[in-house]
Amino acid sequence: MAENTEITSSANRKKAKEKKVRRTLIGGQALMEGVMMRGKSSMAMAVRTPEGDIEIETKRLKGKGAWYKKVPIIRGVVAFVSSLITGMSTLLKSAEVSGEEDETPSGGMMAIAVIFGVVLAVGLFILLPSFLTSLFEKFVPNLHPLLSGLIEGVLRILIFVLYLFIVSRLKDIRRTFMYHGAEHRTINCYEKGMEMTVENVQKCSTRHNRCGTTFLFFVVVLSILVFALTNFLLSLTGVEIMGRWYMRLVVRLALLPIVAGLSYELLRGLAALPDNKFTNVLRAPGLALQRLTTYPPDDDMAEVALKSFLAVLEMDEDETIPEQTFFEHPYADVKRELKQKLAEAGKPESDFEFLLGDILGLKRGQLFDVKKLVAADYRKLRKNVARRIGGEPLDYILGYSEFMGERITVNESVLCPRPETELLAERVIEKIGEGSPKTLDLCTGSGCIAKALSKTNAALYASDFDDKALEVARKNLEGTGVEIVKSDMLSEFENAGFDIIASNPPYIKSADLDGLSDEVKKEPAIALDGGEDGLKFYRKIASGLKTGALKTGGTLLLEIGFDLGADVKELLAPLFESVTVVKDYSQNDRIVVCENLIGD
Repeated sequence: MAENTEITSSANRKKAKEKKVRRTLIGGQALMEGVMMRGKSSMAMAVRTPEGDIEIETKRLKGKGAWYKKVPIIRGVVAFVSSLITGMSTLLKSAEVSGEEDETPSGGMMAIAVIFGVVLAVGLFILLPSFLTSLFEKFVPNLHPLLSGLIEGVLRILIFVLYLFIVSRLKDIRRTFMYHGAEHRTINCYEKGMEMTVENVQKCSTRHNRCGTTFLFFVVVLSILVFALTNFLLSLTGVEIMGRWYMRLVVRLALLPIVAGLSYELLRGLAALPDNKFTNVLRAPGLALQRLTTYPPDDDMAEVALKSFLAVLEMDEDETIPEQTFFEHPYADVKRELKQKLAEAGKPESDFEFLLGDILGLKRGQLFDVKKLVAADYRKLRKNVARRIGGEPLDYILGYSEFMGERITVNESVLCPRPETELLAERVIEKIGEGSPKTLDLCTGSGCIAKALSKTNAALYASDFDDKALEVARKNLEGTGVEIVKSDMLSEFENAGFDIIASNPPYIKSADLDGLSDEVKKEPAIALDGGEDGLKFYRKIASGLKTGALKTGGTLLLEIGFDLGADVKELLAPLFESVTVVKDYSQNDRIVVCENLIGD
């Protein structure tokens, strides 16, 4: 038993030792609210969206066995250029994914930003040090070329460090540097042989030997040696660049690829060497500089980096795994996921088709042809489903309602038209018939009733006392010939002598408002609250009729609450020869038709 225990312990120690030296060729880059990881044959980007989800894009890398990868210096130059191109493209794409739809910059603006960034980098780290050194040479004649190159290099280091210090204090840049820290911690977690979890990732260091910050530091340091040597060699050949900053700029730009190639080899060589006093001394400046470009990430950031890393690891190990593009989710999966969320929230699953159809500009029957959703459509759909789950009326999210075959613009300033109101509009159309009676839509709200009546030959008016509601009504009634009047009930229509007045006034009892669904509560209270007994506005209408707003013999049609039929009929019966209560499809009292107003 003791022997078995000793064997087991030995095996565990061996396993632990193997874990400690586990290496990976996976490197990465911090993005806007995300991390890009790049392996030997694949690349992955993981970005957190404004909704809090993590979206992933993966890609197979080309040129796996390219000849230049075996040629020192050259491979560094290619890697440098490739990393610039890849870095910019992934950064731009992450900005599209992580930003709010209305905050995402256009492609043109992003291109301008990239160009500005390149110009700024050249200006700060090449042009400015060269220019300052040229000025110094004018005050110190006969300065040795090697010393001149050294001064220029020191200035470049100081500017570089100062720049990193300043930008690290900017809020958005600091978040990106936190994702940089998440990238390092994730790679360190893997190389230590730890289980790949967010908890373990957060235990690891934010610094790493293969960091791009260290690479940039090597570029700056090696440029001192290369540029100083170049100054000296050019002076021997009779080419004079001392005091000429523009000549320096041309030479520096020409030598930059060589400096990058040398820096790549230095970084790669140091990363491959074991830890000892010598290598630690060489690594120390770069690791120290990483204090400015890496910050401890929160758990959400570590999760993003972890997903990106694992995606690359899986693709490198399994060549059959297909590439994945941001948000190109199969329609069937999206439908299943979001319908389930709607159902769990107690919302109709059919709302999914309405919301998606509106985004894609398709009818519900055409959605069968949809296979995948692209970025903008998927994000908008998720956002709108979340609004629906939050209780916002479907019509407010869509921005319109369907009423009597017409699309009516609606927002939070007006009620969403109900099917019951279509019954009222149908009754009014019947009363209008083939004639052209003077007709008023009182309490018009969105103008939906007036819009339906505009297909007749009636002389139409629409009124409301709320400015916001009238603004919506004007949009819906534009071009219909309906005259819109601001009026507190019938106050502006004394002696107007309408033939027909139709109205859907507020009729819910004040005490019942709190018991309404959360969805209805998001509609304007002034369009719902009918006072203590629900009859407040019916009384105002009855009072207004005595001022001549409706001519003798005229007709009044009203929508009512299901429990107000008897009360409204009793209120108006003395004023008309005939008062009839009409039921809706659910057999609830819904419409009161008052015919032949009795004259004085």
